[in-house]
Amino acid sequence: MFDDLDQKLIGILREDGRAPISKLASILGVSRATVQSRLDRLLDSGAVLGFTIRARQDHGPDGVHAIMMIEVSGQSTTAVIRKLRGLPELRQLHSTNGKWDLVAQLSAESLTDFDRVLRQVRGVDGITNSETSILLSSV
Repeated sequence: MFDDLDQKLIGILREDGRAPISKLASILGVSRATVQSRLDRLLDSGAVLGFTIRARQDHGPDGVHAIMMIEVSGQSTTAVIRKLRGLPELRQLHSTNGKWDLVAQLSAESLTDFDRVLRQVRGVDGITNSETSILLSSV
């Protein structure tokens, strides 16, 4: 299970998987030793598979999983992608054609957390519309 520091660390690494320990420590406001021990624990547990950052989807509780279709206004797609990739709950992000510009796969530990994530995504400048479907079961 990830705590807030783990989630922030994963979010930063999603944005820059090659960030040095000292930069991560500075951004997070903790010591380099703390960042190193967190990274070691995430790697040893298998929660972090590498530094492109690939977080295991099956790590932790079942939680809530969903697909979100996102419409982006004008030329703001790059900025929207950058902001979304910083969310630890974002598992995958794809560009697409048709009515929707992006498709995001999201995971959260609970419905309360999921509600918070939806509000965060919908609050991103440049997102004009979205439609979300919670994944109930695999068939």
